[in-house]
Amino acid sequence: MEAQELNLQLVKVLNEWDPFGCGDGEYDPEIADVIYAVHETNDAHKLAIRIQGIYEHSFEELLPYEGCLILAKTLLSLKDQGSCQI
Repeated sequence: MEAQELNLQLVKVLNEWDPFGCGDGEYDPEIADVIYAVHETNDAHKLAIRIQGIYEHSFEELLPYEGCLILAKTLLSLKDQGSCQI
């Protein structure tokens, strides 16, 4: 899977997540930051904390860690699928 295709899949998952009920397309800056973070780490715990920080910075509300961890694992799973294909 190409990086661009992976990024599109990550955007889709992140838009569907919608943690504050703002609707599709309302998280573009946060999504860009999360995608950057996905490419920087393979550690779900670190990514979950980064996700919490990104959304807290924008919305001044801390998201539950468990939800961020589930999302982080999903995003890293997509990344792993892309890197394992021949």
